[in-house]
Amino acid sequence: MILITGTAGFIGFHLAQRLLADGEAVVGLDIVNDYYDVNVKYSRLAEAGIDKAKITYNQLVQSSTQTNYRFVQLDMTDREGLNALFAAEQFSTVVNLAAQAGVRYSLINPQAYIDSNIIGFTNILEACRHHGVKHLAYASSSSVYGLNEKMPLSTSDNVDHPISLYAASKKSNELMAHTYSHLFGLATTGLRFFTVYGPWGRPDMALFLFTEAILKGEPIKVFNHGNMVRDFTYVDDIVEGITRVIAHPPQGNKDWTGQHPDPSTSKAPYKVYNIGNNDPVKLMDFITAIEEELGQPAEKIMMDLQPGDVPATYANVQDLMQDLGYKPETPIRDGIRSFLNWYRAYYGYTGAKAGAIQTEQN
Repeated sequence: MILITGTAGFIGFHLAQRLLADGEAVVGLDIVNDYYDVNVKYSRLAEAGIDKAKITYNQLVQSSTQTNYRFVQLDMTDREGLNALFAAEQFSTVVNLAAQAGVRYSLINPQAYIDSNIIGFTNILEACRHHGVKHLAYASSSSVYGLNEKMPLSTSDNVDHPISLYAASKKSNELMAHTYSHLFGLATTGLRFFTVYGPWGRPDMALFLFTEAILKGEPIKVFNHGNMVRDFTYVDDIVEGITRVIAHPPQGNKDWTGQHPDPSTSKAPYKVYNIGNNDPVKLMDFITAIEEELGQPAEKIMMDLQPGDVPATYANVQDLMQDLGYKPETPIRDGIRSFLNWYRAYYGYTGAKAGAIQTEQN
């Protein structure tokens, strides 16, 4: 039995569908908060066969279409509820994708990041420790690289200079996970995602907001005057990476030494991977691809670099290739086209009013 937290969210929804298609039994967990449009979250759940009308807090709901999928609305800060769930279900694997997301929002509401990303993650670690979980895989972020400028960004590099509380919370998760791997033998794998995009994507992210604004004939705000580079990674590639990680819990690196410590591994059963496309794209090229696929130009308002943002991301995925034989490789044009096809079908070219355009890391 696999627990996936964050299954009303973007990546969690896609991962649950993939694992169910592979024949796994899955429990999905989500608080379904209102950080962005909850209708999108409930629509994802509906796509998976979960009826909104049947959702009651802390009660499992059976999917109407997938007999091996159940969903529970639960806050990870609810330690009692979480422990009861773990005790009842006896999960073998946990994939923690639930978190308070967003770089810029962490400047406005820092407490939400402490509650979800620190307290909630602590409760997940404790539940795994006390209920026999064999492997915990969890979402970290490319944001942890902070002020690092050496490209491509490598998991073997030091990441001690985050520039947002979101990034700091994700780095904290990695440190906390290592502690539990070292003390209690819990196998943990951290996954640093790089700017994930695709169908059912987050409404606060660049591709969604750019598309919405262009179709409505509204201007888009382009931060850092367009001088941004992102390693945009298609969601199916992210899911493939997670699926492979789940099947290969870390065993501990017998060659690791404290004399020359590699931050991405340990003698304990602990590992951190980048999951990125390894093919950085200039923001202006990204916008051009959207314009050309839509057949409509964008009116652009050039803005300064926003607090918490970094100018460039570019993932080194050598250890992912070496350990798991995998590298994300969906071309940006193909991924954008898939998103736009979904967007047209879901919204019929309409949606909520676009605001400031985001080019955040995930």
